[in-house]
Amino acid sequence: MLTIEKYSFGVGDRFAHQAKSQLAGCVQALEKGVEVVPVWNKSHREHTTIGSEPSSVRQAADAAVASLGWTKSHYVDADHINMGNVEGFLAHSDFFTIDVADGIGASPEGSAVSDFLSKHPELVGNIAIPGIAEPFETTEAYVTEVAAKYLQAVKDAGQIYRHILEKKNGTPFVPEVSMDETDLPQTPPELLIILAALADEGIPLQTIAPKFTGRFNKGVDYVGDVAQFEKEFNDDLAVIAFAIGKYGLPANLKLSVHSGSDKFSIYAPIHRALKRTGAGLHLKTAGTTWLEEIIGLAESDGDGLVLAKDIYAEAIGNVEALCAPYAAVIDIDRGRLPSADDVRGWSSAQLVAAIRHVPDCPEFNEHMRQLLHVGYKIAAKMGDRYIGLLEGCEETIAKNVTLNLYDRHIVPLFIGE
Repeated sequence: MLTIEKYSFGVGDRFAHQAKSQLAGCVQALEKGVEVVPVWNKSHREHTTIGSEPSSVRQAADAAVASLGWTKSHYVDADHINMGNVEGFLAHSDFFTIDVADGIGASPEGSAVSDFLSKHPELVGNIAIPGIAEPFETTEAYVTEVAAKYLQAVKDAGQIYRHILEKKNGTPFVPEVSMDETDLPQTPPELLIILAALADEGIPLQTIAPKFTGRFNKGVDYVGDVAQFEKEFNDDLAVIAFAIGKYGLPANLKLSVHSGSDKFSIYAPIHRALKRTGAGLHLKTAGTTWLEEIIGLAESDGDGLVLAKDIYAEAIGNVEALCAPYAAVIDIDRGRLPSADDVRGWSSAQLVAAIRHVPDCPEFNEHMRQLLHVGYKIAAKMGDRYIGLLEGCEETIAKNVTLNLYDRHIVPLFIGE
């Protein structure tokens, strides 16, 4: 296995043009004395939508690293893979996000649950975990219920991991297990049971992505009780530290926060927890960079502004189709979406203010931002027109991409004031 660094930052680059400007944010962090390594991620769904191949992510990442002389690690993530789509990523990825959410709730075969309980009597009763004020009080019925819910997903993860291991044939990689794309969050006691099961499965996972309390809508701030999130996040860190010692999991195992783009209100609690505990973190962003491309186009005025308006007009005309695949992670009030005709009359500054995520800006429109977040398919269909203007407006777009990742994400998470 590769050993991923303490702080890693997942960056999506849907059109494979911003890797250099994304890496520039990590360079700035290193200049401040904080090592944050980039992990370029792109899912099978995103490749299918755009018509790209996993090789394009590797090529763009390696070119950016060479261009900026980056000598620290960098990774390419096969994002949210399963047995049905992993093959195309094997040659190009060294980080694999094994998504087993579909297995949650499926009944495990045979005596799997009773065997698990027999192997782990320590999970029943009073469980004192350093860093958590009150011990977990669990019953056999509770552990049975949790095991029945998650064991099949864990076994699916083991199957996928061993397939990757065989196919990579000695080439090292970082395994992550993702359970975030499901309806209900995993509580800290559930996480402990899941980690025990993952250890039994022999997966040397280095990051785990649970579903947290609250909503992690695409491209906008966290929606939920921030104090509750902070308690849950801190308890999860304590559970991971305990499980490392108890079950022999990798010493660098850390939490992974998915859909982490723009969750500004929870960045301070995360930063406090990392500083207090010394724990690591992987935070994954995706459509943030694509939105900064739209902002950069609009800010460039001229043809770039016209293109940004055309993309919005097409998006608002196809709301249902664009939103359906992302229904669980967006929350759009259609009454708050301006008409295409209204937006046609906006200045560059008006459109930029509406889309750029500055929460206290009166003109910011989180509903427009979410719609554009899921509207990248429109740009993909534009082909050379979109790519040509990306390249023509590169300076403005790159400035926005770097500023967004460094100032709004890396600094509050990993550096602080």
